[in-house]
Amino acid sequence: MKEILFIRNNIEKWRATEMAVENAANESPDHLSSVYMDLTADLAFAQTHYPDSRITLYLNNLSSALHNEIYRNKKEKWSRLFTFWTKEVPDVMWKERRLLLISFLIFAVGIAVGVLSTLGDESFPRLIMGDFYVDMTLENIKEGNPMGVYGSGDSASMFWQITVNNIMVSFNAFALGLLTSFAPGLLLFRNGVMIGSFDTFFYQQGLLGDALWATMLHGTLELSSIVVAGAAGLAMGNGWLFPGTYSRLESFKRGAKRGLKIVVGTVPLFIIAGFIESFVTRHTDMDNALKLLIIGSSALFIAYYFIILPYLRNHKSNGKTKDTTV
Repeated sequence: MKEILFIRNNIEKWRATEMAVENAANESPDHLSSVYMDLTADLAFAQTHYPDSRITLYLNNLSSALHNEIYRNKKEKWSRLFTFWTKEVPDVMWKERRLLLISFLIFAVGIAVGVLSTLGDESFPRLIMGDFYVDMTLENIKEGNPMGVYGSGDSASMFWQITVNNIMVSFNAFALGLLTSFAPGLLLFRNGVMIGSFDTFFYQQGLLGDALWATMLHGTLELSSIVVAGAAGLAMGNGWLFPGTYSRLESFKRGAKRGLKIVVGTVPLFIIAGFIESFVTRHTDMDNALKLLIIGSSALFIAYYFIILPYLRNHKSNGKTKDTTV
């Protein structure tokens, strides 16, 4: 689009935006937010196609002025802690639902590779999990306590170590988005290979059922959260790779903001998973009905929070979706 046509098509809208800036105190927050998002979209288009034009400078200054009016003396309410997890995270998950699916598929492919590699080479688990862990597990199996690793050590210490480690894994998956989408994808794949190799190792020992009953108590939340965190990394990485109509920097900022919301949203789940792994999983003699209740409840929550709730919040009765641009 020629610059003169771009200006002609939008000049009246920009003049209205100038009026909104002047009367910001009397404007509704929703209206100002809508105007701001529209204006920044125009700015991104101008930065891409007319980077040295005076109209780009004008739009940048107008965006800055509107931004300052929106956030001047802005105070966050305690209710934000509630709305963040009940509204903001589900909304951004809806926007990145395709990346969530991609993250899951990468993880699933990794599991398949781990399964096939272990079936083809019984020494493969040693390459993935290390000789110490494999030898320790084989010794536990001989002693009749295959899941003994979960009963070793103090529960409180395990809780902090496991929780911090899992949260770091999730933030690493997000931070790797700085290296584009391929790095988070590689982390997801490697974790999938590890899970596939782990389960197949126990299958070869005739203990797959015992392993799944024990590990999925905490693993349902833990592994699902890793997949979600992977989607956060893909969101930031895609900002670099696929800027669309935005400048590459602006696209990256938006992807990083969405990704950060996603990964922060997984933190409570890792805390709960760490608690289960430290205090509950060690009780291998627990009734299977109770184990099934914990696993089923975890799976239902994951499905509702990351798939069903985002759909319900963003799907209107007429079949159209509302705009959830972040």
